[in-house]
Amino acid sequence: MTASRSPARAASVFRVDVRRLRRAVGTRSERHVTEAVEGLAVTGSAVPDGEPVEADVVLEAVFGGVSVTGTVRAPWSGSCRRCLGPASGTLAVAVRELFTPGGDGDETYPLDDDVVDLEPLVRDAVLLELPTAPLCRPDCRGLCPACGADRNVAPCSCEPPRDERWAALDVLRRASGGEGDEGDAASTGGAEAASTGGSGGAGG
Repeated sequence: MTASRSPARAASVFRVDVRRLRRAVGTRSERHVTEAVEGLAVTGSAVPDGEPVEADVVLEAVFGGVSVTGTVRAPWSGSCRRCLGPASGTLAVAVRELFTPGGDGDETYPLDDDVVDLEPLVRDAVLLELPTAPLCRPDCRGLCPACGADRNVAPCSCEPPRDERWAALDVLRRASGGEGDEGDAASTGGAEAASTGGSGGAGG
């Protein structure tokens, strides 16, 4: 399997020979590469098979390797998390990475035989930014939970579901309001009685 993949890898436009670039620190080279990358998918969305991914980057020779700065763009599609309809968009991901001989497996990508392979960088950039819960549009109204109608198309006559978490609070509020009215009436009656008694005493 490795042998069959080698020719395709060698011919990939994402592989950039930087032998001349590395002759002098600070030397730069701009690259615009476009090629389809397989397997760009996460839960919720994916780059459609066969769709090209673009990388607009500047490669610069630095001490110990080559830095790559630029933007990666890729189309994506998926299902809207609210209405379950189609959702799509285009990613534009800023990248700034370092390639060093052998790479360190964490902070830098490998620079082997004076060749920078941009595909792993492109793959990581896209996978990290693909939406896992996409929306068809920011104001998507979603589906009615009662009848299942798409509320983006037309409103339905269903009443909004009652949140049972507030039911107990409503009972307490009504009970508190009733007791408060009775308490106020009792206090008012007591005050009137005391006023009447006080007036009688003064007159006697």
